Amino acid sequence: MAEFTKRALEESLKRMLMKKQIWKPGNMLNPVPAVMVSVTDKDGRSNIITVAWAGTVCTNPPMVSISVRPSRYSYKMIEDTGEFVINLTNESLVKACDYCGVVSGRDVDKFKKTGLTPITMEHVRAMGIGESPVNMECRVTEKRVLGSHTMFIAEVVGVTVDDSYMDETGKFHINESGLVMYSHGEYFALGKNLGKFGFSVKKK
Repeated sequence: MAEFTKRALEESLKRMLMKKQIWKPGNMLNPVPAVMVSVTDKDGRSNIITVAWAGTVCTNPPMVSISVRPSRYSYKMIEDTGEFVINLTNESLVKACDYCGVVSGRDVDKFKKTGLTPITMEHVRAMGIGESPVNMECRVTEKRVLGSHTMFIAEVVGVTVDDSYMDETGKFHINESGLVMYSHGEYFALGKNLGKFGFSVKKK
């Protein structure tokens, strides 16, 4: 017990010296990608929802997740069809991305209101966004009701990319597409290159 108290005091002193504060539990994982998720219901009506809680789940098979509040208009569409498209957002799309996150599809046709182009995908019925540099076709494999949000885990069954970011060798330069991140209520453009994966151990 004495050892634990001593260690706790040492940790407390260390935090004081580092000027750290202890907050109550909360989600401070920032920044995150700001993506537009497009969905199409069984009657052919399409909608776009902005999602910041999106992430990679697995490489092989390729899997992703999105977390959506049950109150959102798109929630039932995803639940009923089991399909959606993740559309990456770049600087030219950031205003549309924000709009799709603050206006409900119950009230407006977001494709028409934003002027975004719905495109037919190869593997899912959900429409993609033509102006997005990357469209990821997703099919839900699992739904997890967690609390404020429900997580939809999905397999990526198809990918479409904007060939204007392809070079003559066939390499896709995604980092030149002006990708946008979301951090604590604000949107930011992807910043400068600080290094490549593995650069810390690369021999000079």
